[in-house]
Amino acid sequence: MIVLAIAALGFLIVVHEGGHYFVARWCKMRIERFSIGFGPGLIKKTSKKTGTTFQLAPIPFGGFVEIRGMNIAEEIDPDDPYAYPNRPVWQRFLTIFAGPATNYLSAIVLAMALFTCHGVDVPHWYGVGKVMPDYDAHGKLLPDDRILEVDQVPLFYDSGPKLTDRIMASKGAAMTLKIERNGQKLDVQIKPREEKDAAGKPVWRIGVQYKPQDLVVGVGVIDAAGLALEYPVDQTRKIGKMLFGIVFGSEKADPGGPIRMVEEFYYAFSSGIVPGIELLMVLSVYLGLFNLLPIPALDGGRLVFLVYEMVTRRRANPKIETMVHMAGIMALGVVMLVVLFIDLRRFFT
Repeated sequence: MIVLAIAALGFLIVVHEGGHYFVARWCKMRIERFSIGFGPGLIKKTSKKTGTTFQLAPIPFGGFVEIRGMNIAEEIDPDDPYAYPNRPVWQRFLTIFAGPATNYLSAIVLAMALFTCHGVDVPHWYGVGKVMPDYDAHGKLLPDDRILEVDQVPLFYDSGPKLTDRIMASKGAAMTLKIERNGQKLDVQIKPREEKDAAGKPVWRIGVQYKPQDLVVGVGVIDAAGLALEYPVDQTRKIGKMLFGIVFGSEKADPGGPIRMVEEFYYAFSSGIVPGIELLMVLSVYLGLFNLLPIPALDGGRLVFLVYEMVTRRRANPKIETMVHMAGIMALGVVMLVVLFIDLRRFFT
């Protein structure tokens, strides 16, 4: 599983850098180096046809495609037609945009394959998440129990009366829940506890935090394609909301680097191929969105300068652009070191 986890992380990097590489080739740019990881190449191979050196480097924080003239400190011949700065602005824009776009495209392809072959997970049952102490359910219900019936009436998350409505209707009378635990069905009697809401009105609770448990529903190719196209849009909305919450303090950041990602892939693939692919889909969207953020040294930061050039029809001051990207590179370097420290501390404790 560890090999599969590392391969999944490598997939994310190769897809992103592959987008830059193939569009740059299509735009007739000279590509000096294609690197998976940062630092000196451990394994190198230079293509006789294109002159591009493909390498595997030791620092697994990502990768890069080195295009002639793209390095902000590089001197270039203004008459070199294969240098990045000498290509039309729309080609430079597409080359930079291709990395995040390919991450989004890979999420769509993975989602299409998963939905077609596996089906779509639909919230269908009530699952037990956390059981609160000092309630009758404590010790009777366990996390991941599935609640099937209430007083011999079937219960579904996506249809019919809600569980909270049935608890309120009991007005404190004991209820018999049929649950499924580790493949066995059990009857459990729970007595709701009366409390007061914010307005002082009586409410009844059993002290359980619920989480939906999914039912796999098969879909046709056309429906799978539609859902696959919607997937990155929905995930972008969720991730964007989470990032907004982190910036403004309503969400807690949980940083992680390559070690954390390999760990998460390991646990996901240990649970099955489907959870592993689902995590790969989410992280593909996350990587694409993150690189589109207008942060210096990231793809989004470069796109800001290219949009400025397209709108004003003149290039930004090279000195200013160099200073901005250098500041971004240094800031990202610090962030990488901090994340690596957090990863190592989590791994060894």
